[in-house]
Amino acid sequence: MTAPTVESPAAKAGDAPKRAVKPKVHWRTRLRRDWPLLLMAAPMMILVWGFWWIPTLGNVVAFQDYKPYTGGIFGSRLVGFTHFQMLFSDPEFMRAMVNTLSITAFQLVFYFPVPIMLALLMHSLVSAKLRSLLQSVVYLPYFFSWVLVIAIFQQMLGGAGLLNQLLRAGGFEGVDWMTDPDTFLLLVTSQAIWKDAGFGAIIFLAALAAIDPNLYEAAAVDGAGRWRRLWHITLPGIRPVIVLLLILRLGDALNVGFEQFFLQRSAVGSQASEVFDTFVYYSGIRTGDFDYGAAAGLFKGVVGLVLILAANKAAHMMGERGVYSKS
Repeated sequence: MTAPTVESPAAKAGDAPKRAVKPKVHWRTRLRRDWPLLLMAAPMMILVWGFWWIPTLGNVVAFQDYKPYTGGIFGSRLVGFTHFQMLFSDPEFMRAMVNTLSITAFQLVFYFPVPIMLALLMHSLVSAKLRSLLQSVVYLPYFFSWVLVIAIFQQMLGGAGLLNQLLRAGGFEGVDWMTDPDTFLLLVTSQAIWKDAGFGAIIFLAALAAIDPNLYEAAAVDGAGRWRRLWHITLPGIRPVIVLLLILRLGDALNVGFEQFFLQRSAVGSQASEVFDTFVYYSGIRTGDFDYGAAAGLFKGVVGLVLILAANKAAHMMGERGVYSKS
Protein backbone atom coordinates (compact mmCIF):
# COMPACT_ATOMS: atom_id res chain seq x y z
CA MET A 1 0.00 0.00 0.00
CA THR A 2 1.42 3.32 -1.02
CA ALA A 3 1.55 6.17 1.44
CA PRO A 4 -0.80 9.05 0.74
CA THR A 5 0.87 12.04 -0.82
CA VAL A 6 0.83 15.27 1.13
CA GLU A 7 0.46 18.42 -0.89
CA SER A 8 2.71 21.29 0.01
CA PRO A 9 1.22 24.67 0.96
CA ALA A 10 2.75 26.10 -2.18
CA ALA A 11 0.90 23.55 -4.32
CA LYS A 12 -2.35 24.32 -2.53
CA ALA A 13 -1.82 28.00 -3.06
CA GLY A 14 -1.13 27.35 -6.73
CA ASP A 15 -4.36 25.41 -7.12
CA ALA A 16 -6.45 28.21 -5.52
CA PRO A 17 -8.69 29.98 -7.96
CA LYS A 18 -7.19 33.22 -9.16
CA ARG A 19 -9.12 36.49 -9.04
CA ALA A 20 -10.57 37.30 -12.41
CA VAL A 21 -8.90 40.26 -14.07
CA LYS A 22 -11.32 42.57 -15.81
CA PRO A 23 -10.34 43.25 -19.40
CA LYS A 24 -9.51 46.85 -20.20
CA VAL A 25 -12.17 48.66 -22.14
CA HIS A 26 -11.00 50.84 -25.00
CA TRP A 27 -11.61 54.55 -24.52
CA ARG A 28 -13.74 54.68 -27.67
CA THR A 29 -16.03 51.99 -26.27
CA ARG A 30 -16.34 53.87 -22.98
CA LEU A 31 -17.04 57.09 -24.88
CA ARG A 32 -19.90 55.47 -26.85
CA ARG A 33 -21.24 54.00 -23.61
CA ASP A 34 -20.94 57.04 -21.32
CA TRP A 35 -21.47 59.97 -23.70
CA PRO A 36 -24.84 60.97 -22.11
CA LEU A 37 -23.18 61.24 -18.68
CA LEU A 38 -20.27 63.20 -20.13
CA LEU A 39 -22.69 65.53 -21.87
CA MET A 40 -24.52 66.23 -18.61
CA ALA A 41 -21.24 66.88 -16.79
CA ALA A 42 -19.83 69.13 -19.54
CA PRO A 43 -21.40 72.44 -18.36
CA MET A 44 -20.04 72.01 -14.84
CA MET A 45 -16.62 70.96 -16.13
CA ILE A 46 -16.49 74.03 -18.37
CA LEU A 47 -17.44 76.16 -15.37
CA VAL A 48 -14.75 74.59 -13.18
CA TRP A 49 -12.07 74.89 -15.84
CA GLY A 50 -13.04 78.43 -16.78
CA PHE A 51 -13.37 79.88 -13.30
CA TRP A 52 -11.09 77.66 -11.20
CA TRP A 53 -8.33 75.79 -13.00
CA ILE A 54 -7.35 78.18 -15.80
CA PRO A 55 -7.26 81.26 -13.49
CA THR A 56 -4.93 79.27 -11.22
CA LEU A 57 -2.19 79.93 -13.78
CA GLY A 58 -2.40 83.57 -12.75
CA ASN A 59 -0.63 82.71 -9.48
CA VAL A 60 2.58 83.52 -11.33
CA VAL A 61 1.70 87.15 -10.55
CA ALA A 62 2.74 86.48 -6.92
CA PHE A 63 6.35 86.13 -8.12
CA GLN A 64 6.35 89.21 -10.37
CA ASP A 65 6.49 92.96 -10.11
CA TYR A 66 3.13 92.93 -11.81
CA LYS A 67 2.22 95.86 -14.04
CA PRO A 68 -1.31 95.17 -15.33
CA TYR A 69 -1.44 98.04 -17.85
CA THR A 70 2.12 98.18 -19.18
CA GLY A 71 3.61 94.70 -18.89
CA GLY A 72 0.93 92.19 -18.04
CA ILE A 73 1.75 88.66 -17.00
CA PHE A 74 4.22 88.10 -19.84
CA GLY A 75 5.91 91.50 -19.61
CA SER A 76 6.36 91.97 -15.86
CA ARG A 77 9.73 91.10 -14.34
CA LEU A 78 10.18 88.30 -11.82
CA VAL A 79 10.98 89.24 -8.23
CA GLY A 80 11.01 85.78 -6.67
CA PHE A 81 9.75 85.52 -3.11
CA THR A 82 9.91 89.25 -2.38
CA HIS A 83 6.17 89.58 -1.83
CA PHE A 84 6.14 86.64 0.58
CA GLN A 85 8.93 88.24 2.61
CA MET A 86 6.86 91.42 2.75
CA LEU A 87 3.84 89.42 3.91
CA PHE A 88 5.56 87.86 6.89
CA SER A 89 6.99 91.21 7.96
CA ASP A 90 3.62 92.98 7.67
CA PRO A 91 1.93 93.41 11.10
CA GLU A 92 -1.48 93.74 9.40
CA PHE A 93 -1.02 90.32 7.80
CA MET A 94 -0.02 88.72 11.10
CA ARG A 95 -3.03 90.28 12.82
CA ALA A 96 -5.33 88.96 10.08
CA MET A 97 -3.77 85.50 10.50
CA VAL A 98 -4.28 85.51 14.27
CA ASN A 99 -7.89 86.69 13.96
CA THR A 100 -8.69 84.13 11.24
CA LEU A 101 -7.21 81.19 13.13
CA SER A 102 -8.88 82.30 16.37
CA ILE A 103 -12.28 82.46 14.69
CA THR A 104 -11.73 79.10 12.99
CA ALA A 105 -10.70 77.38 16.23
CA PHE A 106 -13.61 78.91 18.15
CA GLN A 107 -16.17 77.94 15.52
CA LEU A 108 -14.69 74.46 15.24
CA VAL A 109 -15.56 73.89 18.90
CA PHE A 110 -18.82 75.81 19.23
CA TYR A 111 -20.26 75.83 15.69
CA PHE A 112 -19.25 72.54 14.06
CA PRO A 113 -21.20 70.32 16.53
CA VAL A 114 -24.42 72.37 16.19
CA PRO A 115 -25.56 70.89 12.82
CA ILE A 116 -24.91 67.41 14.21
CA MET A 117 -27.05 68.02 17.30
CA LEU A 118 -29.73 69.69 15.19
CA ALA A 119 -29.84 66.71 12.82
CA LEU A 120 -30.10 64.30 15.77
CA LEU A 121 -32.96 66.36 17.20
CA MET A 122 -34.91 66.45 13.94
CA HIS A 123 -34.23 62.76 13.27
CA SER A 124 -35.66 61.81 16.68
CA LEU A 125 -38.99 63.54 16.08
CA VAL A 126 -41.83 61.07 15.60
CA SER A 127 -44.29 63.47 14.01
CA ALA A 128 -43.56 63.95 10.31
CA LYS A 129 -45.46 67.26 10.21
CA LEU A 130 -43.49 68.68 13.14
CA ARG A 131 -40.24 67.50 11.53
CA SER A 132 -41.12 69.20 8.24
CA LEU A 133 -42.07 72.42 10.02
CA LEU A 134 -38.82 72.46 12.01
CA GLN A 135 -36.76 71.76 8.91
CA SER A 136 -38.40 74.63 7.04
CA VAL A 137 -37.78 77.03 9.91
CA VAL A 138 -34.12 76.18 10.43
CA TYR A 139 -33.31 75.96 6.68
CA LEU A 140 -34.76 79.35 5.79
CA PRO A 141 -31.95 81.63 7.16
CA TYR A 142 -29.43 79.92 4.87
CA PHE A 143 -31.01 81.66 1.88
CA PHE A 144 -30.72 85.12 3.48
CA SER A 145 -27.86 87.36 2.37
CA TRP A 146 -25.33 88.50 4.94
CA VAL A 147 -26.69 92.04 4.57
CA LEU A 148 -30.10 90.86 5.78
CA VAL A 149 -28.63 88.68 8.55
CA ILE A 150 -26.57 91.52 9.98
CA ALA A 151 -29.54 93.90 9.71
CA ILE A 152 -31.66 91.44 11.73
CA PHE A 153 -28.97 91.14 14.39
CA GLN A 154 -28.67 94.93 14.46
CA GLN A 155 -32.38 95.23 15.17
CA MET A 156 -32.09 92.65 17.94
CA LEU A 157 -28.69 93.36 19.57
CA GLY A 158 -27.81 96.89 18.45
CA GLY A 159 -27.79 99.95 20.66
CA ALA A 160 -31.43 100.68 19.82
CA GLY A 161 -32.33 97.04 19.35
CA LEU A 162 -35.07 95.03 21.00
CA LEU A 163 -32.82 93.49 23.67
CA ASN A 164 -31.49 96.86 24.84
CA GLN A 165 -34.98 98.34 24.89
CA LEU A 166 -36.10 95.54 27.19
CA LEU A 167 -33.04 96.02 29.41
CA ARG A 168 -33.60 99.76 29.70
CA ALA A 169 -37.30 99.22 30.41
CA GLY A 170 -36.29 96.96 33.30
CA GLY A 171 -33.91 99.54 34.72
CA PHE A 172 -30.68 98.01 33.41
CA GLU A 173 -27.97 99.58 31.30
CA GLY A 174 -28.03 98.65 27.62
CA VAL A 175 -25.07 97.17 25.77
CA ASP A 176 -24.43 97.62 22.05
CA TRP A 177 -23.20 94.14 21.15
CA MET A 178 -22.82 95.07 17.48
CA THR A 179 -19.99 97.56 18.15
CA ASP A 180 -18.12 95.79 20.95
CA PRO A 181 -14.76 94.38 19.73
CA ASP A 182 -14.43 92.19 22.83
CA THR A 183 -17.54 90.18 21.99
CA PHE A 184 -17.12 90.22 18.21
CA LEU A 185 -15.99 86.58 18.18
CA LEU A 186 -19.20 85.50 19.91
CA LEU A 187 -21.23 87.72 17.60
CA VAL A 188 -19.93 86.31 14.31
CA THR A 189 -20.19 82.74 15.61
CA SER A 190 -23.83 83.25 16.64
CA GLN A 191 -24.55 84.78 13.23
CA ALA A 192 -22.98 81.81 11.46
CA ILE A 193 -24.94 79.34 13.61
CA TRP A 194 -28.25 81.09 12.97
CA LYS A 195 -27.64 81.33 9.22
CA ASP A 196 -25.90 78.08 8.26
CA ALA A 197 -26.50 75.43 10.94
CA GLY A 198 -29.89 74.39 9.59
CA PHE A 199 -28.66 73.82 6.07
CA GLY A 200 -25.53 72.06 7.37
CA ALA A 201 -27.75 69.56 9.16
CA ILE A 202 -29.00 68.22 5.80
CA ILE A 203 -25.83 66.18 5.26
CA PHE A 204 -26.07 64.60 8.70
CA LEU A 205 -29.77 63.86 8.20
CA ALA A 206 -28.88 61.98 5.03
CA ALA A 207 -26.23 60.02 6.94
CA LEU A 208 -28.74 59.21 9.71
CA ALA A 209 -31.27 57.98 7.15
CA ALA A 210 -28.69 55.49 5.84
CA ILE A 211 -28.38 53.70 9.20
CA ASP A 212 -30.21 50.35 9.25
CA PRO A 213 -33.31 50.64 11.51
CA ASN A 214 -32.92 46.97 12.43
CA LEU A 215 -29.86 47.92 14.48
CA TYR A 216 -32.01 50.13 16.71
CA GLU A 217 -34.65 47.42 17.06
CA ALA A 218 -32.07 44.80 18.00
CA ALA A 219 -30.45 47.13 20.52
CA ALA A 220 -33.84 47.96 22.06
CA VAL A 221 -34.64 44.24 22.39
CA ASP A 222 -31.29 43.76 24.16
CA GLY A 223 -32.25 46.44 26.66
CA ALA A 224 -30.19 49.35 25.33
CA GLY A 225 -31.63 52.72 26.26
CA ARG A 226 -31.82 55.83 24.10
CA TRP A 227 -28.39 57.15 25.08
CA ARG A 228 -26.68 53.79 24.58
CA ARG A 229 -28.27 53.49 21.11
CA LEU A 230 -27.08 57.00 20.34
CA TRP A 231 -23.54 56.24 21.48
CA HIS A 232 -23.13 52.76 19.98
CA ILE A 233 -25.23 52.99 16.79
CA THR A 234 -26.01 56.56 15.73
CA LEU A 235 -22.65 58.25 16.27
CA PRO A 236 -20.60 55.37 14.74
CA GLY A 237 -23.00 55.40 11.79
CA ILE A 238 -22.36 59.05 10.98
CA ARG A 239 -18.70 59.10 12.04
CA PRO A 240 -17.34 58.87 8.45
CA VAL A 241 -19.39 61.92 7.47
CA ILE A 242 -18.24 63.81 10.55
CA VAL A 243 -14.60 63.04 9.79
CA LEU A 244 -15.00 64.03 6.13
CA LEU A 245 -16.61 67.38 6.94
CA LEU A 246 -14.07 68.02 9.68
CA ILE A 247 -11.23 67.50 7.19
CA LEU A 248 -12.84 69.89 4.73
CA ARG A 249 -13.39 72.43 7.51
CA LEU A 250 -9.73 72.25 8.54
CA GLY A 251 -8.65 72.68 4.94
CA ASP A 252 -10.84 75.77 4.80
CA ALA A 253 -9.38 77.18 8.02
CA LEU A 254 -8.18 80.44 6.43
CA ASN A 255 -11.50 81.04 4.69
CA VAL A 256 -13.90 82.30 7.34
CA GLY A 257 -15.76 84.53 4.90
CA PHE A 258 -15.60 88.02 3.46
CA GLU A 259 -19.04 89.66 3.41
CA GLN A 260 -19.80 89.04 7.07
CA PHE A 261 -16.61 90.75 8.24
CA PHE A 262 -16.53 93.41 5.55
CA LEU A 263 -20.00 94.63 6.50
CA GLN A 264 -19.13 94.89 10.21
CA ARG A 265 -15.60 96.26 9.90
CA SER A 266 -16.61 99.89 10.38
CA ALA A 267 -18.64 99.06 13.49
CA VAL A 268 -16.01 97.15 15.49
CA GLY A 269 -12.79 98.29 13.81
CA SER A 270 -10.14 96.42 11.87
CA GLN A 271 -8.35 95.30 15.04
CA ALA A 272 -11.09 92.74 15.73
CA SER A 273 -12.61 92.16 12.27
CA GLU A 274 -9.55 91.94 10.02
CA VAL A 275 -9.43 88.41 8.61
CA PHE A 276 -7.52 86.88 5.73
CA ASP A 277 -10.01 87.72 2.99
CA THR A 278 -10.50 91.33 4.07
CA PHE A 279 -6.72 91.73 4.26
CA VAL A 280 -6.38 90.57 0.65
CA TYR A 281 -9.05 93.05 -0.39
CA TYR A 282 -7.74 96.10 1.46
CA SER A 283 -4.01 95.43 1.00
CA GLY A 284 -4.05 93.97 -2.48
CA ILE A 285 -7.12 94.62 -4.60
CA ARG A 286 -8.20 98.02 -3.29
CA THR A 287 -4.69 99.51 -3.46
CA GLY A 288 -3.91 97.99 -6.87
CA ASP A 289 -1.09 95.80 -5.51
CA PHE A 290 -2.35 92.71 -7.30
CA ASP A 291 0.97 90.91 -6.96
CA TYR A 292 0.90 91.37 -3.19
CA GLY A 293 -2.69 90.15 -2.97
CA ALA A 294 -1.88 87.17 -5.20
CA ALA A 295 0.98 86.21 -2.87
CA ALA A 296 -1.39 86.28 0.10
CA GLY A 297 -3.96 84.21 -1.81
CA LEU A 298 -1.35 81.67 -2.87
CA PHE A 299 -0.15 81.34 0.71
CA LYS A 300 -3.73 80.72 1.77
CA GLY A 301 -4.14 77.96 -0.82
CA VAL A 302 -0.90 76.22 0.14
CA VAL A 303 -1.79 76.27 3.85
CA GLY A 304 -5.25 74.86 3.05
CA LEU A 305 -3.72 72.05 1.00
CA VAL A 306 -1.28 71.15 3.79
CA LEU A 307 -4.07 71.12 6.38
CA ILE A 308 -6.26 68.87 4.21
CA LEU A 309 -3.42 66.38 3.64
CA ALA A 310 -2.52 66.33 7.33
CA ALA A 311 -6.13 65.90 8.44
CA ASN A 312 -6.71 63.19 5.85
CA LYS A 313 -3.60 61.34 7.06
CA ALA A 314 -4.92 61.52 10.63
CA ALA A 315 -8.26 60.12 9.41
CA HIS A 316 -6.46 57.16 7.83
CA MET A 317 -4.66 56.52 11.12
CA MET A 318 -8.07 56.39 12.86
CA GLY A 319 -9.35 53.87 10.31
CA GLU A 320 -11.51 56.27 8.30
CA ARG A 321 -11.40 56.77 4.55
CA GLY A 322 -11.28 60.57 4.68
CA VAL A 323 -11.40 62.63 1.51
CA TYR A 324 -9.47 60.04 -0.48
CA SER A 325 -7.64 56.77 0.06
CA LYS A 326 -4.79 55.04 -1.75
CA SER A 327 -6.59 51.71 -2.00
